Amino acid sequence: MAAGSSSPNPENAGNPDGRDDRDGPGTPDEARRGGLLPVWGVAVVLLVVALVGGHGKASDASGGAPAERTGTVPSADPQLTGEALPRSVPTRLLIPKISVDAPFTALTISPSGQLEPPPADNTNLVGWYSKGAAPGEAGTSIIAGHVDTKVSAAVFVRLDELERGDRFTVDRADGIRADFVVDDAETFPKDDFPSDRVYADTRRPEVRLITCAGDYDHDVKDYTENLVVFGHLV
Repeated sequence: MAAGSSSPNPENAGNPDGRDDRDGPGTPDEARRGGLLPVWGVAVVLLVVALVGGHGKASDASGGAPAERTGTVPSADPQLTGEALPRSVPTRLLIPKISVDAPFTALTISPSGQLEPPPADNTNLVGWYSKGAAPGEAGTSIIAGHVDTKVSAAVFVRLDELERGDRFTVDRADGIRADFVVDDAETFPKDDFPSDRVYADTRRPEVRLITCAGDYDHDVKDYTENLVVFGHLV
């Protein structure tokens, strides 16, 4: 979902990307080398696909999609956090360090049990799993975006540049700007994706930014890994 593969399944989160049949330029490396880093990356206005890859749905590789809001469990991270906000629909994601300024679209789970990725025809768009926590609300909010498409780099092409301590913001429909700090960023094989760890609900307001990573496997038309950026409200 990040850009290129299937979609992260909050129940199956291994492939937040969804590349169906991408050939030619458009991979993150190609984009950086060949000048495909687009106007979208310049604050024109980020998680994909869980997570999303390029054109299809964010695939899963593990079998655990983000659950709908239920009871919460304590977060393992004892860092101080901002007070939880009331539920409100996210409208825009801003990550200054990597020049992301993108609108949101709501993501749902498909009949096959996978998280649907954002539409692949819009490279500057991120998706939010609307049955889970809203960004800023207590719990784990899932945000996915494509890393590339068949024709160009996409919104999360530079997600791998984020590091602990970096900040990002989610504008919300209620007019509140929810500010987050990055706790960690990790890459996981899609065939061994830690769904419980990534999607488990938390007591404090947290966010997961998800996209595709690793090598692009032309045989299966998908990336081999998912990048997950962990963050919490400050």
